[in-house]
Amino acid sequence: MNIEFEYWWLLILPLFFTLGWIAARVDIKQLLAESTTLPAAYFKGLNFLISDQHAKAVEAFSEAVQANTDSLELHFALGSLFRRTGETDRAINMHLNLLDKKELTANQKSAVKAELAQDYLKAGLYDRAEELFKGLDDTRYRQPALHSLLEIYVREREWLQAIHAATELERLSGVPFRREIAQYYCELAMNALIAQNQDAARVQLDLALGANKNCVRANVLLGDLEASNGAHQAAISHWKCIEFQQPEYLGLIANKMLKSYRADGKLKQGLVQLNTYLETYKLPSLMSALYEATLAEEGAEKAAKLARNELIRQPSLTTLDQLLQARAMADESNTKKQTSQQNNNQDIQLMQQTVRNAIGNRAAYHCNQCGFRAKQHHWQCPACNAWEALPAEPSEAISREMTVKKIK
Repeated sequence: MNIEFEYWWLLILPLFFTLGWIAARVDIKQLLAESTTLPAAYFKGLNFLISDQHAKAVEAFSEAVQANTDSLELHFALGSLFRRTGETDRAINMHLNLLDKKELTANQKSAVKAELAQDYLKAGLYDRAEELFKGLDDTRYRQPALHSLLEIYVREREWLQAIHAATELERLSGVPFRREIAQYYCELAMNALIAQNQDAARVQLDLALGANKNCVRANVLLGDLEASNGAHQAAISHWKCIEFQQPEYLGLIANKMLKSYRADGKLKQGLVQLNTYLETYKLPSLMSALYEATLAEEGAEKAAKLARNELIRQPSLTTLDQLLQARAMADESNTKKQTSQQNNNQDIQLMQQTVRNAIGNRAAYHCNQCGFRAKQHHWQCPACNAWEALPAEPSEAISREMTVKKIK
């Protein structure tokens, strides 16, 4: 293939080279000019930050601010450091002093107010922070301000305000807040139930399901409400809806459902229903509820059979404990009191105690956001305040000493 060479490229190439050289020279000069305006303490502060020496970084940036009092960026960097190190009073004073400067433009004042609002939020002065965040109408700060306002409303349990802020934030950002909004309505329903206003509670729970059709908590509470009034069939209907929302939460209402079935004289139907859930979803909490009910209603032999079948299908220390318990109770009910039988009972009880010691209090709900460990299920993590961050089922953390070793 012949390649034709255009001689006019010989004229234009030097022009491109010259333009590139000029552009590079301009960029270098600009970079040097900008770097010379920054005090040396600024770079010292950066080095301290990189090495996680926050106290020394604060000193360095304070020195940099004193050397260049007109730089808002340096003030903001120092304010952020103050907040990180817990010195919010110093951050507040610094930003208040900045606001007193008459030469600040409107945009600069908005930037300082945004920083000051963060100071107040960090210090726990929610009223002052809320006032400043509400005043930040600038488009640049609107979404961050709404995020902070939402945090304030959740912490202060102002659920109506939280719903308004989340709805506006959803509109502006395009990020869905349906799950959170549904939880806020559930909180309002809880307040109504505490005030013994069931009609208001129903309204809030309907709104929760309208915001998020998969809100399990709303159906749990609706079932509780109906059961408290003796409307057990209506309660069961609400709880059954959870299977079509998030079936992993069925364990939360298993005992409640059995109680309502029992109150209606239909306990056997309830046991069948729970057994169907167990076979379908294989949830440990369903197994525990079904085992306890079977043991109480149908005796130790059937409870042992249930535990044995479950242990074959899904090995678990908890199920093994249940099997041992049922075996021991079945043997105790035996009228023959032979010595060998008594020894067998003692062996079973010893094995059961060993298993229970292994399980101990290890079963817990672990937040998937921050790792917080809770013995009971919470819809909102007590540590990081994330909604629906705790799993529906507790997990068992067994120590290494209890792992089974292969026999060589």
